[in-house]
Amino acid sequence: MPRTSTRLTFAVLATGAGVFSMLQSLIAPALPTVQHALHTSQSTATWVMTAYLLSASVFTPILGRVGDLAGKKRTLVGVLVTVLAGCLVAALAPNIGVLIVARVVQGVGGALFPLSFGIIRDEFAAARVSGSISNLSAVIAAGGGVGMVAAGPIVSALDYRWLFWIPVAIVAVTVLIALRYVPESPKRAQGKVSWSGAALLSAWLVALLLPLSQAGQWGWTSAKVLGLFTAAVVLFALWLTAEARSARPLIDLRVMRQPAVWTTNAAALLFGAGMYAIWSFLPGFVQTPSEAGYGFGASVTASGLLMLPMLLAMFVSGVLSGRLEPRVGAKALLTTGAALGSLACGFLTLWHDERWQIAVVAGLFGLGIGLAFASMANLIVGSVPPEQTGAATGMNANIRTIGGSVGAALTSVLVTGRLQPSGLPYASGYTHGWALLALLCLGAAGAALLVPVRRPARVLDPAPTGAARTPARVR
Repeated sequence: MPRTSTRLTFAVLATGAGVFSMLQSLIAPALPTVQHALHTSQSTATWVMTAYLLSASVFTPILGRVGDLAGKKRTLVGVLVTVLAGCLVAALAPNIGVLIVARVVQGVGGALFPLSFGIIRDEFAAARVSGSISNLSAVIAAGGGVGMVAAGPIVSALDYRWLFWIPVAIVAVTVLIALRYVPESPKRAQGKVSWSGAALLSAWLVALLLPLSQAGQWGWTSAKVLGLFTAAVVLFALWLTAEARSARPLIDLRVMRQPAVWTTNAAALLFGAGMYAIWSFLPGFVQTPSEAGYGFGASVTASGLLMLPMLLAMFVSGVLSGRLEPRVGAKALLTTGAALGSLACGFLTLWHDERWQIAVVAGLFGLGIGLAFASMANLIVGSVPPEQTGAATGMNANIRTIGGSVGAALTSVLVTGRLQPSGLPYASGYTHGWALLALLCLGAAGAALLVPVRRPARVLDPAPTGAARTPARVR
């Protein structure tokens, strides 16, 4: 099959990754509706989010590595079909158990991120790689914002099941286009998947993330939480040992130890903590009845609209970062993005009594997310061998998710640790939480400053309209 337009390839990658990102946040505002419709408890309904988180964490780095070995297009199409099946089952789910299983299946889509970055690196001209990764990162970041904004209107106008029916239609079309037009990347890593490494990676990730997501219900000092944390430490040590001794490791630890990689991952961990916690708790804050002494009693739809500045800012800054990165460098953009996140949380700590203040915070944090997402991906892709792109970017996405779980768990302790007689949190719980997130994002900026400086690549002026462009390889 002849090679096709990279614009069409990018459209396929952006659609798939954007839908997965949207699925991360789309269901969260609708959880009370799901709980009522499927006649289940609040604690059981939270597994709709937890199952998705755990599944994505396990499959993102593993399938990223599978793509490096077996072919990125083949793996991409398989992942898209799996996400399609998960959305279809979720839309038809007769009970909460089936819905939770469907969310596990959807979580496989986490691999779309590393696979997409790898295809861009393999297929696009070198001068376009950085900008294309930035644009894709902008779509990924904005996808989460679309989920928060769109959930309320979709549920109000239709039904919560349409949160899955709409992705079914989008992903089905994307699969057909991918099969026909996305070329198979010729670059393959040698060897085979280390299934022992995959099993140990999966085990320690589940042992770490499960208690972080459930500690609020189980209790931080409960035997289950402490036991799982202990198991996570032991399994992590076993995984490191097995990967270090393996001739064909799942994750090459030598790559992970490179200064540009570990510093970027450290920034991802800390920034992810602030980002996911803001996504989780800011809508709840604005939905709190004003009788609590704070909040605006906003509906799900209204709280989503207050997050609209974040969505717009994420997309704009993500796209702009592709133009800025060749001139100022990805390190400067990552530092700036994390600093903007810290500034937004600091502003929120002091001023949160008016709706416009929430909108300003959302916009500032959105600018930070767009810059940080794009620069993290570019730093990782530019620092690892082509055959390690999927595994390395998958681990970066995973580390950001781990940070998000930690940030959400710590913020939950501060917000819900002391409740009013009405059962609502005190305002001080939120302000302490915002202050913590400001410090975490500031730490991310500090980690970004440690990233080794790379000389920005010089980008030639684009060819005039109609002129021939030099391709990445002779085709």
